[in-house]
Amino acid sequence: MRYRPISPDVLAAELTERVAALPHRRLTVAVDGADGATDTAGLADALVDPLRLLGRATVRVPASGFLRPASLRFEHGKRNPDARYTDWLDLGALRREVLDPLAGVGSGEVLPALWDTERDRATRLARVPVPEGGVVLVNGEFLLGAGLAFDLVVHLWLSPAALRRRLPGDDAWALPAYERYESEVDPGALADVTVRVDDPRHPAVYEP
Repeated sequence: MRYRPISPDVLAAELTERVAALPHRRLTVAVDGADGATDTAGLADALVDPLRLLGRATVRVPASGFLRPASLRFEHGKRNPDARYTDWLDLGALRREVLDPLAGVGSGEVLPALWDTERDRATRLARVPVPEGGVVLVNGEFLLGAGLAFDLVVHLWLSPAALRRRLPGDDAWALPAYERYESEVDPGALADVTVRVDDPRHPAVYEP
């Protein structure tokens, strides 16, 4: 594997250019990576202002706003790695409320979050209109291999040693979920852009 070292600022600039080069229609861009061990939110946020300066309206949608209620997420316990991998994210809701409205003759209005996990209740947020040429930036984990139709996917990859090192101690129980994702989905191969972030200050872009 060949990786090209790059600074965080240049990475954001290159991704902005890549998104801007896509067809001028409503787009969905995903930033995928292990929660807690990678900063998917930070990278997605870094694209907002540059895209807006290019005339591409942007809407941020954290996938964590589409987790299932606690009664469903924790049906098999709060620290079940298989449940985290397959059951925590409400794929149907994310598809229905974010992806489908931007496709074809969809309404063009997306819901930025459906479920407030802290209060364990619906957010009741208003839908946000996305104009033609607008970009919805979705960040989260396990976004690949589940049939979600994104126009561009960036995957933040960690070597196994770095993943174990950077995963917060109270999330170490989830390590088998990430190992399963890597072996079953191979997100680095599916993503349009794969970025190695063993050291987040010095990322590197995979170049086949």
